[in-house]
Amino acid sequence: MPETDVSDQSVTTEALAEVSAGFESSPASSVIRWTLDTFGDEVVLAASFEDIVLVDLVTKLAPEVEVVFLDTGAHFAETLSFVEQVRARYGLHLTTTHPVPEASAHPCGSAQCCRFRKVEPLRGALAGKRAWLTSLKRCDGPTRADAPIVSWDASFGLVKVNPLATWTEHDIASYLADHDLPLHPLVPKGYRSIGCAPTTRPVAEGEEARAGRWSGLDKSECGLHA
Repeated sequence: MPETDVSDQSVTTEALAEVSAGFESSPASSVIRWTLDTFGDEVVLAASFEDIVLVDLVTKLAPEVEVVFLDTGAHFAETLSFVEQVRARYGLHLTTTHPVPEASAHPCGSAQCCRFRKVEPLRGALAGKRAWLTSLKRCDGPTRADAPIVSWDASFGLVKVNPLATWTEHDIASYLADHDLPLHPLVPKGYRSIGCAPTTRPVAEGEEARAGRWSGLDKSECGLHA
């Protein structure tokens, strides 16, 4: 475990880079334990619930952790049902956000939709926190290929931790099978990255996981991980 002290509010990007580098060969559980030990109850897990692996890993160490689900108002019905299934399985301390009022003028798929349906609601959920956990992985696609395990998130003003950053799709599949975790019901139908219903499609053989997100649009990220 990295020995760099980032427990105070004056944490630097350099210190976090050192911590991140020290975790490159560590199991995700070590990253999660460090995050919980360092930031205590000022940690939030933001989950899309496609990423049940991270929910499983985190709640084994901290069953009471706050889990945030961003309800955009445009999710698949299968996603909303799966959220309830996972909530019941783990007894989650779940916070569900909703689009801010400005979202009504920006329907799903428009240029500013994610800002008002995801980014601003998450900003509110992270207010007063010091760190957030995400399931971002380098294998997700080119825009995430260099994602650090630990870094300073200037957009939200707190530490961002990606315990699964080094995991491959095979690692995820193996964990799901080994721990008998439920799959999002759209995964067997070819959806490998699941967002809002109007802008998500199944991916074809040979396509990267996020190829089905905003297909046909000049967009590859929603702004949460910009």
